Amino acid sequence: MSKILFVLTGVDHWTLADGTRHSTGFWAEEAVAPYQRFKAEGHEIVVATPGGVVPTVDRGSLAPEVNGGQEAADETARALDAMTELKNPVSLADVDLDDYDAVFYPGGHGPMEDLAVDAVSGRLLVDALDSGKPLGVVCHGPAALLAATREDGTNAFAGYRIAAFTDAEETQAGLAGKAKWLLQSRLVEAGVHVEAGEPWAPHVVVDRNVVTGQNPASSAPLAAELLKKLS
Repeated sequence: MSKILFVLTGVDHWTLADGTRHSTGFWAEEAVAPYQRFKAEGHEIVVATPGGVVPTVDRGSLAPEVNGGQEAADETARALDAMTELKNPVSLADVDLDDYDAVFYPGGHGPMEDLAVDAVSGRLLVDALDSGKPLGVVCHGPAALLAATREDGTNAFAGYRIAAFTDAEETQAGLAGKAKWLLQSRLVEAGVHVEAGEPWAPHVVVDRNVVTGQNPASSAPLAAELLKKLS
């Protein structure tokens, strides 16, 4: 059995270009699908957030229209409630990477607000990358990669091939014109190679020990790929 660290955003909003706050947090499916897959395989999960705050779920991610209907939405909500680890997170600052066999970052717009500029998370990502341990990141989770800089100021993931929520998807979701910056564009500026798949379709990219997914639909396939690296 392996021990997997889930790093989640600690905020409940995303500040838009005009200064207004867009209610958000983490995206339910991106936490639930990998969690269920990992637990089914007998692995232990520990949740960490900045400051050890209990993470907020994006209420939009529990809506029927993004879950394939009301029945599936209810099931997602029940599964989320059963994730007891979410109710007792550890502080990101207290995490010792040596205690874990893999690291996973789900998305939601929350990481755009806090993890994108969180130095503690950034150092953890650099250390996870250099350790060779499996590292999974999905959807807006790759915003956290922006804080993963080395001493010379370069991004530790520069040159890596990844998947992330695309500018096209942000545009189709109706938020691109309101955002301070767009994830795909900012990652490319940092030297990261973002390989975009079709909007909203599952798309997973594996490069060395890094496994990334483009959107919520990529969460379960990403979990399967991450498990291959743990076997």
